Amino acid sequence: MSTISRLARSMWHQLEPVHAAVYFAPQAFERAAKLGYDVESRWPSYFAWRTAPLGAAGPHLVSAAYYSFSPAMVAGCVPGIWATASPAEVLTARLEAVDHLYRDWLGDHLTSPGLAEAAELARSAAESVTTPGRPLAAANLDQPWAAEPHLVLWQAATILREHRGDGHLAALQAAGLDGCESLVSFAAIGAAPVETFAGRGWSPQEWAAAGERLRERGLIGADGLATDAGRALRDQVERMTDDLAAAPWRGLGEERAQRLAQLNGPVLGAVFQAGVLPMTSTLGIATVKAPD
Repeated sequence: MSTISRLARSMWHQLEPVHAAVYFAPQAFERAAKLGYDVESRWPSYFAWRTAPLGAAGPHLVSAAYYSFSPAMVAGCVPGIWATASPAEVLTARLEAVDHLYRDWLGDHLTSPGLAEAAELARSAAESVTTPGRPLAAANLDQPWAAEPHLVLWQAATILREHRGDGHLAALQAAGLDGCESLVSFAAIGAAPVETFAGRGWSPQEWAAAGERLRERGLIGADGLATDAGRALRDQVERMTDDLAAAPWRGLGEERAQRLAQLNGPVLGAVFQAGVLPMTSTLGIATVKAPD
């Protein structure tokens, strides 16, 4: 694994929680409820927040962009979310939610020179992403930049994680793993308990069928655990994901990336201290080691 690919993985661990907080924070659910979304489940607001940069996307586009969600689950939310609020309204509310939660969490750090510098470095990395074949990264890059450093940092983290995510889907396709198989194979290496993936909406029958297809390929055993071949394939996926995520970090350079990681420390710490992120999730943070 190259130095730049390792750096790409390290920076993902730094910035993914900064982005993902909006899907779990009570401040974001409060703002979603004001828009009219049902917040008994996190999924209506999740699909609204994450999809809005694409415009009033329909279920086929969202299923394609998110890949590992059951199309039936997606259709349960999309396009219905746009009857509640337009994409433009959602984008405004999304930034307001992020502003609210980080003002609550960061306190005096909002005005620190370190946060301003972190925002500048993150924006520089985000503006150097490659967008061909990366619809979610491109859609977020098209959004106007906010003025406040904490919002700039969040926007940059969002572009960078969607850039990585778009590349991850390409790696899954190259490995011959469909949406459900990608989750079954991920669970099979012990990345997260099987029940963690229930939120993606696949039925027990679809999950079992995906497992059977993987067994036929020799990727998982009868016990549902990955074989050596299955682990090697997942390593291939992770290695390709890191390689495809490297461009912005190659552009920023290792020294400036490490400076960003250092300056991002208080923000990352505030996210974890807030306690909104689940202990086990499908994010993969702190669960998937870098391939050798």
